[in-house]
Amino acid sequence: MAIEFRKKPGIVAYLTAGDPDLATTRDIALAAIDNGADVIELGVPFSDPLADGPVIQRASERAVARGTTLTDVLGLAKELRAARPAAGLVLFSYLNPAMRMGMKTFCARAAETGADGVLLTDMIVEEAGEYLEAMHAHRLAPVFLAAPTSPDARLKAIVGASQGFVYAISRVGITGTQQKVAGDASELVTRLRKFTKLPIAVGFGISNADHVKAVGEFADAAVIGSALVALIEKSAPADAAAAIGQFIAGLRA
Repeated sequence: MAIEFRKKPGIVAYLTAGDPDLATTRDIALAAIDNGADVIELGVPFSDPLADGPVIQRASERAVARGTTLTDVLGLAKELRAARPAAGLVLFSYLNPAMRMGMKTFCARAAETGADGVLLTDMIVEEAGEYLEAMHAHRLAPVFLAAPTSPDARLKAIVGASQGFVYAISRVGITGTQQKVAGDASELVTRLRKFTKLPIAVGFGISNADHVKAVGEFADAAVIGSALVALIEKSAPADAAAAIGQFIAGLRA
């Protein structure tokens, strides 16, 4: 299963569900889609988001404090699928919430929402047997992270287990904006191309139109996360959807 990117580079927009609240997240996601985002990564808030930088950590903390649950995020995903049937929709979570629900139950409920795929950020391919079995049973695309430090043998295993697209991490470390796209990103995409024909999306630190243009020179899509979450953080809830729509349109322009 491949997720379609309508233009090159595609844009994958990460949002922390429930920040500032679920209704506003819905409006923000629709605005992002309507202004050029190909895929929404709908983030499940988690109390211990170790892979994320301070911006997404704060968003997760706010959403958890509001009582946002995995069940709430699944409900929101179902609303987004009904409202924008053609958009790509990936559930983005840490492993713990999925394990608490039960992997088979989580995958079944994710499929019921109409989601295209799932990215469990701390799921490693070497331990993904049960997860992949449940994902395949429900025709969901597993998306795995590929890092610049991984040897070729591991990259081959990652892309072999991936569907939809492969998420290439532009640098080692936590999420967050940066001044320019790391040179490791281009090299990593070149290495991944040896093993897969899947689209490759580059994330971690992509935050402006210049970054998106640079990524488009060697990859299929750019993942925007912290820059969007930071914009939501500083916007009034009533203004957040318009601000995100304008931001995504600017990336496309």
